Amino acid sequence: MNRRALLRTLALSPLLASAIARAWQSAVAVSFGKLPKADAVRRVLAAGPPSAVLVYVLAPDMLVGWPWALSDEALVMLPQAHRELPQTGRLVGRGGGLGTEALLALQPDLILDAGTVDPTHVSGLERVWQQTGVPCVLVDGRLVDHATQLSEAGQLLGVASRGEMLASEARRILDLAEDVLAKVTIDERPRVYCGRGMDGLETGLERSINMEAVEFAGGRNVAAQAGRGSLTQASMEQLLDWNPEVILSQNAAFTQRVLHDPLWKNISAVRHGRVHLAPSLPFGWLDGPPGVNRLIGVRWLLSILYPGRHPELSEDRTMQAAIEFHRSFYGAIITRSTLERWMGKTA
Repeated sequence: MNRRALLRTLALSPLLASAIARAWQSAVAVSFGKLPKADAVRRVLAAGPPSAVLVYVLAPDMLVGWPWALSDEALVMLPQAHRELPQTGRLVGRGGGLGTEALLALQPDLILDAGTVDPTHVSGLERVWQQTGVPCVLVDGRLVDHATQLSEAGQLLGVASRGEMLASEARRILDLAEDVLAKVTIDERPRVYCGRGMDGLETGLERSINMEAVEFAGGRNVAAQAGRGSLTQASMEQLLDWNPEVILSQNAAFTQRVLHDPLWKNISAVRHGRVHLAPSLPFGWLDGPPGVNRLIGVRWLLSILYPGRHPELSEDRTMQAAIEFHRSFYGAIITRSTLERWMGKTA
């Protein structure tokens, strides 16, 4: 199967993608320059938010800066040294703005990008390498590739054992999704709306990177009816027509509004109490950014989309899995009461 056909298959069938991805030899899409030996990598510049999370979970002391502004709530969960890292900005695509002189002043041994493999990102990364001479690597950032991504990035950064440990955890989540969805018919997959922002009227279209976790977990994105692309503005008329069975958001104000605003009361998700707040600390469970942080989001989504369909999807096991994920991936110790607060289940 050639790469174009493979990419098309991955986009159309998450289950088949899960199996195929494990047969791939590499998640590294492209590299520029002579890569340093793993034991020589000390400082890594992340080209964007997904790669920053990837470096942070694998080798936090190598990260030279955050490509975006983390919230105060997120920063307080990080070690002091990582709260004080500079904000570098994205290197490629929207928001890119780190100049050559400022980049070189950070003295990176390697520039790592993780995300969409398209001509814009490839050519952008090549341009950075040509201008700076710093070796650059782009790894495929799709959710289905996260296990391979963790393993191979771990090897690149000289932390192969940690990379494989986290990759094993990722595989368990991907395997669980495959196992659950193998027993679910298309008609049994709930219609899902994912609201963004205070009013919740921004959402992701079909195949939007912002909806990848939801679609991978078997949710049917109601906004797919509005087309394919990235983000769009929805109207209340559209939402009433779409009538989602599940409503998701990472915005607490929006989820509270949905539950109390009479405009939403006739939507199926509201009538049946299936409005859910996804945690976003220190990184989002749905996106924000669309990186390996979404793995625990997939685990959680399976539990709320298909309650009772698998022993691993009980509330107790889901909460414990989230606690263990935060400890192993972020080195953060959280409690069940913290999770319940994040999910809006406690005052």
